[in-house]
Amino acid sequence: MAVLRLSGVTLPATKRIEIAMSYLYGVGVPASKKILAQAEITDNPKVADLTDAQISKLRDIIEKHYKVEGDLKREVLLNIKRLKEIGAYRGVRHSRNLPVRGQRTKTNSRTVRGNVRRTMGSGRKPAAEKT
Repeated sequence: MAVLRLSGVTLPATKRIEIAMSYLYGVGVPASKKILAQAEITDNPKVADLTDAQISKLRDIIEKHYKVEGDLKREVLLNIKRLKEIGAYRGVRHSRNLPVRGQRTKTNSRTVRGNVRRTMGSGRKPAAEKT
């Protein structure tokens, strides 16, 4: 088998299938272990070593039981949009690009806020040299 594509993502042929399936959005290593157990693939082969029957079994399990890639991304975006529309606190935080889950913002989340430093010494240029 030359190239394996699952849900529109090409999996690397040189990696083990357990790790390669984590390239799919919505499938991590624990979920890939469950999928492999359902598909009865036990020895964790490389992607290139899979048979056509195993590949079709994997494809069927992912399509029937898991929401991955585009569908999952769409669902997440719709959830965030719903929070914004109803005016929930989490929705407001999303719209302002601030941390949503209660993290502190006084010292952390600088990258989210555009790396703004508002302390006295930060960003100061060195004093001019003597002439």
